[in-house]
Amino acid sequence: MKKNLRDMRPVYVVGIGLHRYQRLSETPYVTLGLTAVRQALADAALEWRSVESAYTGTVLIGMAASRPMLRYLGATGIPMAQVENASASGSTAFRQACIDVASGLTDVSLAVGVDKPGPFAMAPGKARMRDLAGSRLVPFTHFALLAQEYMTRYGVSAQQIGMVAVKNNRNGANNPYAQRQKARTLEEVMAGPAISGSLTRLQCCPIGEGAAAVIVASDDAIAQLGIDRNRAVRVIASVTKTEQIYRGAKNFDAELTRETVEQAYREAGIGPGDLDLMELHDAFTIEELLYVEAMGLCAPGKAAGAIAAGEFDIGGRCAVSASGGLLAMGHPIGPTGAGQIAEITRQLRGEAGVRQQPNAKTGLAHMVGVGAVCVAHILRKGA
Repeated sequence: MKKNLRDMRPVYVVGIGLHRYQRLSETPYVTLGLTAVRQALADAALEWRSVESAYTGTVLIGMAASRPMLRYLGATGIPMAQVENASASGSTAFRQACIDVASGLTDVSLAVGVDKPGPFAMAPGKARMRDLAGSRLVPFTHFALLAQEYMTRYGVSAQQIGMVAVKNNRNGANNPYAQRQKARTLEEVMAGPAISGSLTRLQCCPIGEGAAAVIVASDDAIAQLGIDRNRAVRVIASVTKTEQIYRGAKNFDAELTRETVEQAYREAGIGPGDLDLMELHDAFTIEELLYVEAMGLCAPGKAAGAIAAGEFDIGGRCAVSASGGLLAMGHPIGPTGAGQIAEITRQLRGEAGVRQQPNAKTGLAHMVGVGAVCVAHILRKGA
C-alpha cells in the first residue's frame, strides 16, 4: 500500500539559513554553502554532530560537492549525497531529507543547495539523443511564445504580464538575500532590453550564485535536543512527479504543475483557498500567471486581473513570491528550491519583517525542472 508523508512520522523544519543570491564572484562555493548551513544550525540551536544525514542540491559546481564543504563542520561519518534535478535540485534535496526523518532513518537531516554559474551540458546531448522539438527552442523563446498565446487567447496585454515583475521586484527590494533588491516601475520593466517576443530583461530571472539550507527534525529530536517547538513548521505534503503525455495541452509545465499540486492538496487535506502564501517557479513572468491558474488560485485567463487587484500581493488573499521569487530573489539553480522552503518557514513563523504576510498559517513551494520534473511541498504552522 502506498504511503504519503502524512502517513509517516511528522517532519518539521527547525532551522533555515541563506547566503545572499548574487552575481558570480570570487567567493568559493564552500563559503557560500557553509554560511547557509551555519545559519541553519544557529537558527535551530543545534550542533553539527546532531545532524544525521545531508543532501546537497547542486547543478553546476561539479561532482562530490558535499564532503569538501561539510568537513569544515566536522567529520561525523554521516551519509551524504549530491542531488541534481535541474531547477528542482534544492527542492529534491529537501524532499530526501524529509523522507529520511519521516521514515525513521534519521531524526535530524540537512538539505543544502549551493551553486555558482558555470558551463554545463545536458546528459541527453552527451548521449547524442535528440529531443526533436525541445532542443530547438531556448527557454526564453519557449515562454515568450506561451506569453503570446496567452495574450491572444485571453485578451491580456504585454503590460499586464509585466506587472508580475513589478510585484516581485517590489517584494525583492525588501529581501536582504535577493539578487535584485530594487523596486521597478512598469515602465522600467517594459523598457527592455528585449529578450524574446514581449519578454524583457526584467521579466527573466537572473542566474547567479548563492546557497540555502534547511534542517528538518522529528518530534523525538525536538524533545531530546531542546529545539524550540514554537518555531517548528510541519511539512504536511511532499510530492514529486514527472511529465506524462498531455493531449491537447500547449504547456506541459502547467499541466504537470496542475497534477502535482492537486496531489499535494489531497495529501495535505487542503484546497487552494487554504493557502496564505506561495513561492513558485517564476523564471519568466508568464509562468506565474500559468501556474497560479494551474494550481486553482484563479480561473484560466484571470490571473493578470487578480494581480492587478492585489490579490497576490503581501497582504492579499495569497501572497505569491513574497521573497521576490526567481525574478528578483534570483535563481542560482541548486539552492533555489531550498530557499523557497526557508522563505515559507520564515513567513509561517511570523519572522519575515516588512515582507510578512499577515496571519500566515499555510504555504506552498513549487518548482519545475528541465526534464520535466515538478516538486511541491506544503508547510503548515502548528500542524
